[in-house]
Amino acid sequence: MEPALPIGQDRFMTNPEEDLPRPSKKLLVPPVLDMLGVDELETYIGDLNTEITRVKQAIAAKQAHRNAADAFFKAPPRE
Repeated sequence: MEPALPIGQDRFMTNPEEDLPRPSKKLLVPPVLDMLGVDELETYIGDLNTEITRVKQAIAAKQAHRNAADAFFKAPPRE
């Protein structure tokens, strides 16, 4: 028979690393620029500008969705 544990204690050990903040995800791994020529760098800038535009569109869509949800769930005014 297992000994009873005091109230509030679990039988499982927790991982102390679970309590630490998670490192942020690095979504873009920049290339080594020393190895690229001028034309390749200009193409890279174009690719980055295209990605910036795409991300800004995603942000605008999420903000619009959030604004619509806020408006829908807004509490009615008190009289």
